[in-house]
Amino acid sequence: MYYNRIPKRMKSKRFWTRWQTFVFIYPAVFLLLAGLTVFLVLIFKTPSAELVNRKISQSTIIYDRTGEHVLYQIYGEENRQIVSHEEIPNTVRMATLAAEDDNFYHHFGVDFNGIARAIMVNWQKGGTSQGGSTITQQLAKNVFLTPERSWKRKLSEITLAFKIEFKYTKDQILDFYLNQVPYGSNAYGIQSAAKVYFSKDAKDLTLDEAAMLAALTKATSYYSPYGTHRSELVDRQKYIIKRAGEIGKLDESTINEYLSKDTLANLKPNRESITAPHFVFYIIDELEKKLGKDVLESGGFKVYTSLDYDMQKKAEELVLQKALYNQTHYKSENAALVALDPKTGEVLAMVGSRDYFDPVVDGNFNVATNPRQPGSSFKPIVYARAFEKGFQPETMLYDLPTNFGPDGSGKDYTPKNYNGRFNGLVSMRQALGMSLNVPAVKTLYLAGLDGTMELAQRLGISTLKRRNQYGLSLALGGGEMTLLEETGAFSVFANDGTRSPVKPIKKIEKANGELVFNGDDVQPQRVIDSEVARKINSILSDNKARSAVFGPASPLFIKDYSVAAKTGTTQEDRDGWTVGYSPSIAVGVWAGNNDYRPMIAGADGVYVAAPLWSEYMKWALTRFPNEGFQSYQKVTSKKPMVTGNLKGDVKYFDAESGKKLNEKKRKKTDENKIIKTLVPDEPHSLLYFVNKNDPLGETKPDFNDPMFKRWEQSIQDFFDKNKDKNKDKNN
Repeated sequence: MYYNRIPKRMKSKRFWTRWQTFVFIYPAVFLLLAGLTVFLVLIFKTPSAELVNRKISQSTIIYDRTGEHVLYQIYGEENRQIVSHEEIPNTVRMATLAAEDDNFYHHFGVDFNGIARAIMVNWQKGGTSQGGSTITQQLAKNVFLTPERSWKRKLSEITLAFKIEFKYTKDQILDFYLNQVPYGSNAYGIQSAAKVYFSKDAKDLTLDEAAMLAALTKATSYYSPYGTHRSELVDRQKYIIKRAGEIGKLDESTINEYLSKDTLANLKPNRESITAPHFVFYIIDELEKKLGKDVLESGGFKVYTSLDYDMQKKAEELVLQKALYNQTHYKSENAALVALDPKTGEVLAMVGSRDYFDPVVDGNFNVATNPRQPGSSFKPIVYARAFEKGFQPETMLYDLPTNFGPDGSGKDYTPKNYNGRFNGLVSMRQALGMSLNVPAVKTLYLAGLDGTMELAQRLGISTLKRRNQYGLSLALGGGEMTLLEETGAFSVFANDGTRSPVKPIKKIEKANGELVFNGDDVQPQRVIDSEVARKINSILSDNKARSAVFGPASPLFIKDYSVAAKTGTTQEDRDGWTVGYSPSIAVGVWAGNNDYRPMIAGADGVYVAAPLWSEYMKWALTRFPNEGFQSYQKVTSKKPMVTGNLKGDVKYFDAESGKKLNEKKRKKTDENKIIKTLVPDEPHSLLYFVNKNDPLGETKPDFNDPMFKRWEQSIQDFFDKNKDKNKDKNN
C-alpha cells in the first residue's frame, strides 16, 4: 500500500501539525496582513470623504422680477440645484431606497449580503445584471472616483463608503446622494430632475413621479422617458412603487392608486425648458460679462431679472398674431417688441421674433438687440439736438425740393417726402409730426452731424460709430441701431430728460443668498435738459400735428391717454418701426424680414408696426397710473423765424407744379393736391435770418454758409413759378 511506503516520521502527529500550519495558517495570516495593509493604505490614500464643505457645481437660475417664474437654468456639464433635507419629501426617499438600497439603514456602508446575492445572480445569468453597491458606495463613486471598473477602484469605493458612514448620519448620506446622483437629460440631483421632467419642485413630487425618477438612475439612457424603452421604464417604476409601499408601510389601496396613475402623461415635453428665450440669452450675455462663463455655469447664482412675466406673455401673443397678419398682407413675416420702464430703465418685456423655435423665420435671431436702420423713427433725436442749440418747435423751415449737394456717393442729395408732396413753410412741430423729410434733413444740418451723434450716445445709442460714413441722410435713419437702444433713448424723453440705463437685471445672489450685484446701484443721470424733453413729448403726442399725414384716428392715437410716438420706414420697405411712450412705459416695435427681404411697396411703419404697438400699449397702460406730459415754456425772441411769429398771407399752391392757385382754381382742385402755406413778407430761408450755431443770440447770419445759397435757391425756384406777384395778390 502507498500509505505503508510513507516514511515513519511523516506519519507522526507532530509532522502533520507543522505541515498544516505551514500550508494553511501562515498563508491565511499573510493574506489577512496583506489585506489589512492594503486597507490601511487605502484609508490614507483615498480622499477624506468631506461632503459638507466641498464645492459642488450648481446651476445658475434666471428668474422673472418676482422670483416666482424660472426663465432658464444655466449649467455646464451638470444641471444641478441643491435642496435641503426639509425640501426632500418621504416619497422620494422611499422610492430611492426601494430602487437602490432597501437595506440602507441597516448596514455600515457595505452590504455584504447584497454583494453575495448580486454575485450569485450574475453567475446564474452569466452577466452583470445586478450590482451590490449601496447608496453610500454609489455616493462615494459619484463624488470622489472615476467610472473605471477595476478591483482597485472597487476597494477604494468600499473604503470611502466606510469613511462616509463613520463621518455622517444616514439621513445626511441619503440627502447627499439625492443631491448628487444623475437622472439623465443632464439633470443632476432630485431638484433638477423634478424640474426637467415634471416642471415642479422636488418637495411636490408624488410617489409615482418619485418612483419614475428613481427608476432612471439604474441606466439613464436606457430608461429615458424620451427614448424607446418607455414600457421597460414603467415596469421598473411599478416595481419600485410596490417596494416603496412596503418600506413606507402604505396600505394596499394607496399603492394601487399610485400604480394606476399614468405618470408619463405628466411628463414635460422633451423641449429645452426656457421662457422668454430672446430675453434669456440677452441676459446670459450680460451675465458672462459680469461673472465669466465658467463661474456662471457652476456657481449656482440666482439671477432676478426685470422681466414682467404677464407683460412678456402678452407681448409674445401679440407679436405672433400681428406677424402672421403682416405675412399675409405685407410679406413681412417677423416682428419684435421691447417694453421698458422709463423711470428705472428696467426691461419689462422683450420678444426678438414671432417664434424663437421656428427655424423657417430664423426665429432664434433677436432683432431687438441687433442693429437695423430705424428710418424716420430717428428724427426726434435730430430735433432734440436742434432744440438744445436754441431752435424751437415753432421754428419755421421750408419744405420744398432742395438740393443739398453731393452726399457720400458723390451724387446730389435731393430727398423727397414719402408721399411725394411738399408743404411749403412749416414749423418744426409740423415737420416732425408729419415726418417730413426735407425739413428733417435741414434740421440735422442746423443741429450738426457730430452734435446729433453725440446726443444719440448720451441717450444710450452705442452703434453710431462710423462718423465719416454718415451724411445728412442720417436724419432719415441712414445709420443703424437696435430696437432696444432706441426704445431706451425715447425713455429719456418720457423721463423728462433723465436717463436710467437699460436695466435687465435687478439683482444677483449666490446660492447662500449673498448679494453679488444690485441693479439699484446704477443711478439715473440727467442727459438732456427737461425743456428739450418736454418739447419732443409735446410734438410726438400732438395728434393734430400729425393728422395731415396720418389722419386723426391713426394707431398712434390712444383715447384718454397721453402717448407720444414716432414711426419709421427704411428704403425699399425693408424695416417698419414704431417707438412710443407714456411717462410710465416705453414700447418699441419692429416689423419686417430677418434676412432683409423687402416687404411690399407701401408697407410703412404705421401699417406694419404701429398696430402692434398700439394694441400692446392699450393693454399695458391699464397697468400704470394715467400720467400726462409736462408742458414746455415758450421762448421769446426778436427772430420771428425762430419763434414762428411771422407776418404774411396764407397762399395756396399746386402740389405738383408749385404754381399758386387763385380762389377759383383752389375750389376746383383736390385738397390732397394743394399746398397751404404762409407766405411771409420776406420769403427767405431760416439761414437768412439766424446763425445756425446761435439761433437765439446776436451772432450775424453766415451768408457764406454753403447751405445758405442752396436753401435760398429752392425758395426762389418755388416763387419764380409765380412771377406775376402783383396780379396774384388781387386773386
